Amino acid sequence: MADLHFELVTPERLLRSEDVYMVVVPGTEGDFGVLAGHAPYMSAVRPGELAIYSGPNTVTARIHVEGGFAEVNEKGLTVLAEQATDA
Repeated sequence: MADLHFELVTPERLLRSEDVYMVVVPGTEGDFGVLAGHAPYMSAVRPGELAIYSGPNTVTARIHVEGGFAEVNEKGLTVLAEQATDA
């Protein structure tokens, strides 16, 4: 399967910009996973843990985020977080 381009941005800086297998985002209406080819989507982000996968069962990073927005489009997934720290 093709890789998903993922960017995590805070008001201070770009924290991550990489190709990954999947990202699970803590949305305000529940956690949601994004793979390459996901339909366009936008969601508010609640405080919680964002999980980055390099393969179907391999979590390579867990990052605590505090609010913000997530957008999925043809370019990939961008999470604009108010704050983010490695979990």
